[in-house]
Amino acid sequence: MTTDVKKERLNTKQKVLAFTLTLLTFVMGTSEFVIVGLLTEVSSDLQISLATAGTLVSGFAIAYAIGTPLLTAFVSRFPKYPLMLTLISLFIIGNVISALSGSYELLIFSRIITAVVSGVLVALSMSIASDIMPENKKGPIIALIFAGFTISNVIGVPLGTLIGQLGNWQLTFWFTTALGVISLVMSIFILPRKLKVAKASAKEQLALLSNPRMILAFFIPTFSIAGTYTIYTYITPILEEGMGVSKSYVSAILLAYGAFSILSNVLAGKIASQNGISKLRFVFFVQALILGSLYFTMESTFMGLISLMLMAVMIYAMNATIQLYLMNLAVVYFPSAKDFASSLTPVAVNIGIALGATLGGYTVANGSYADLAWVGGLCALAASGLAYASYRLDRKNSYSHAEVYEGSDL
Repeated sequence: MTTDVKKERLNTKQKVLAFTLTLLTFVMGTSEFVIVGLLTEVSSDLQISLATAGTLVSGFAIAYAIGTPLLTAFVSRFPKYPLMLTLISLFIIGNVISALSGSYELLIFSRIITAVVSGVLVALSMSIASDIMPENKKGPIIALIFAGFTISNVIGVPLGTLIGQLGNWQLTFWFTTALGVISLVMSIFILPRKLKVAKASAKEQLALLSNPRMILAFFIPTFSIAGTYTIYTYITPILEEGMGVSKSYVSAILLAYGAFSILSNVLAGKIASQNGISKLRFVFFVQALILGSLYFTMESTFMGLISLMLMAVMIYAMNATIQLYLMNLAVVYFPSAKDFASSLTPVAVNIGIALGATLGGYTVANGSYADLAWVGGLCALAASGLAYASYRLDRKNSYSHAEVYEGSDL
């Protein structure tokens, strides 16, 4: 038994690779989410409404959601090493264009390029981890790679927001460009040269999206994230106008939000430990209560901040369970599309971000910031219902249930 454990330990190369892939998601997360803390500055500088500036969030998410599965299915047939380096280079170019943007049109164009490239990079990172890491370490390493996005909210987004507020928002994208260059240099030396290439055609992989079980599972994280981003997209004006927080404290609060979201990854691991899909319906119900509470607590700075920090604790609680669940559903129904399935959680999340940002924009335009709370809560309740339905189908089809959960260690 001792020998088996030693064989499953990560060697030095695998540890460095895991760090490199996590750094890559950190960089992409910073580039994606930092715009949330700069909406007011972008709106003022480009002379557009706050709702229009919000489309820089939803537009990124829509491009990510549409472009990722299509491009991933197409490029997965190419060798991963040169493909990863090419995509990271395009990511850098997208951020340079953002930094040079002097108009809304050019900025949204650069965000679309960055979004599609980021989505494929995440999918390929998950695939590489699945190919290289020991069997019993795949789940933890995938969770670690996802944690790069969380860490970006703790460090990258507050730092980028501060840079934008002290200088200008364009300077923030020069910052993300520099991070991209660091990732590229590391990837050149660390990424394995010879990696498996998917044998399935693009058509075969995309067929995965026609399976009703996959569609049902896909929309679970979509509605959960939509609930959070209905509120989070407008967190800066909520803090400044709704809660009366001074502008100088916004970066610190975003830092605290990111720190609390780290606890969400810890919670995610506990939920995924045993039959996680059965627990998610309760998790999303609690999330709905927390999001809805902001309707009543926004008038108090202290109580409002408590609601926001609890919202951060819940944001990633479903990630590990859903990622493994989707990949193992693919093993049951479409074995050749497992790598493609690895791209679906980030896609679902970004559709959720787009949906949340859109609902938030509509709510702000026709109501108040407080109304964002109950809209977000309803989205979380929808996620709870979908999680319950998926779990019931697993129990009804006991053979599928066993295969799915045995494969994912859930």
